[in-house]
Amino acid sequence: MLTSHFSLPFAEHRLHIVDFDASSFHEHDLLWLPHHERLRSAGRKRKAEHLAGRIAAVHALRKVGVRTAPGIGDKRQPLWPDGVFGSISHCASTALAVISRQRIGVDIEKIMSQHTATELASSIIDSDERQILQASSLPFPLALTLAFSAKESVYKAFSDHATLPGFDSAKITSLTATQISLNLLPAFVTTMAERIVHIGWFQRDNSVITLCSWNDALSPQQERSRFYT
Repeated sequence: MLTSHFSLPFAEHRLHIVDFDASSFHEHDLLWLPHHERLRSAGRKRKAEHLAGRIAAVHALRKVGVRTAPGIGDKRQPLWPDGVFGSISHCASTALAVISRQRIGVDIEKIMSQHTATELASSIIDSDERQILQASSLPFPLALTLAFSAKESVYKAFSDHATLPGFDSAKITSLTATQISLNLLPAFVTTMAERIVHIGWFQRDNSVITLCSWNDALSPQQERSRFYT
């Protein structure tokens, strides 16, 4: 499969980006993956996306001396080496990967149309969050896409948990030109309730990319102290 790779610094991490041409995918492209047999029943598009994501992950892992590709867990989540946290995402013809020594999640989403944003808003945000998005300088479809992507990146950071939280378990508290912040509610993970997570974002063509690092998760006391130190 035809691919191109580059990396860039983002939110104090190194983001690896792979652009790929799914039409050039061949079944034998998967044979270097130890878990390729588990992909046998997947569709061609899914196989191409999976391959591109693992290529991005391998580039990321090589930077810390790891030469193997992440496997697949019981919930189809990537299995990272001991001591390494990572995240993979893909959308259209782009795949991303990032690794860290702490929990991390990355997500890429195509910016919604006005029609799609209107239809999906109530399933992603509540009335308080809507006010925050509408008060920002961003067009509502872009702001809503960011809300969706930010919540996805937070959930991906906890993809190994037995149960995954819903969209109402993390609430948007602010949105700026480079960052979106979420308050984690008790329904998310009880031990992390009321944590504030600051998620970096940027736009690439007609997509947005968000990154959640647990380094950026603050307790209410820490969050308040940011404004007094």
